[in-house]
Amino acid sequence: MSAADLADAPRRQSSLTRRVAMHVLLILLALGMLYPLLWMIVSSLRDNSAIFSDASLTLRNLSLDNYARGWDAQQNSFATYFGNSFLITGLAIVANIAACSLTAYAFARMTFRLKALFMAILLGTIMLPEHVTIVPQYVLFSELGWLNTFLPLTVPKFFATEAFFVFLIVQFMRGIPRDIDEAAALDGCGPFQTYSRIMLPLITPALATTAIFSFIWTWNDFFRPLIFLTDNSLFTVPLAVRLFADIGGTDWGALFAMSVLSLLPIFIFFVFGQRYLIRGIATTGLK
Repeated sequence: MSAADLADAPRRQSSLTRRVAMHVLLILLALGMLYPLLWMIVSSLRDNSAIFSDASLTLRNLSLDNYARGWDAQQNSFATYFGNSFLITGLAIVANIAACSLTAYAFARMTFRLKALFMAILLGTIMLPEHVTIVPQYVLFSELGWLNTFLPLTVPKFFATEAFFVFLIVQFMRGIPRDIDEAAALDGCGPFQTYSRIMLPLITPALATTAIFSFIWTWNDFFRPLIFLTDNSLFTVPLAVRLFADIGGTDWGALFAMSVLSLLPIFIFFVFGQRYLIRGIATTGLK
């Protein structure tokens, strides 16, 4: 070993110690954040009497009784609630992708009067709390006779009401060279053909990001279904899980079991789509 290596040994030892300490700290923080989720999963497999008497994550005396009991504990089976959630979420994804990408194409690639003003108004709607607009929305949907149907939860999304997605796709489109549009025009493509045949395939990461966020936000939405739906057969999964706290005392085991099942679709969708999510966010500079 050379003299330089001997002199540099204390610095390398200090750097290694800092890295080890940092990794230990990050692992402890990760375990701290994961503990509530892991405790809920373990509790969903325990008897009600053991849930709050044991805060550990030990895997003993576990069973699937809570899942079997919780699945049919409400007025309708959870298959009905999952079906409703999948229907609303699927329509929301299709609507957001179609309407927001078309609106974004207009803002990113076309020229029209008051374009900057319209864009500013669109971005301004992002800052509006949902609770500010819920009353006029409720009055409007009531006049249209849409209450207690899926229409208030799906139809508005076909009009590009999710300004965040429009902004995200606009940012992505602005990174695509305009030479592509000019080449398409020389080949005889009109604006809609350029949008559908050229632009849509190029903005796949942004569309995937839109789909993932639409899925998570719509699936987890509790407030809007609570306002617009009153028929139990139309309830979504979050509303059905909430019902466990309303019927003569809370069945915590069944509640945790159905909560775990409600997380599975989000987890699966995120795992398969995270590659596109990272690409979409990184490319649009929204990190």
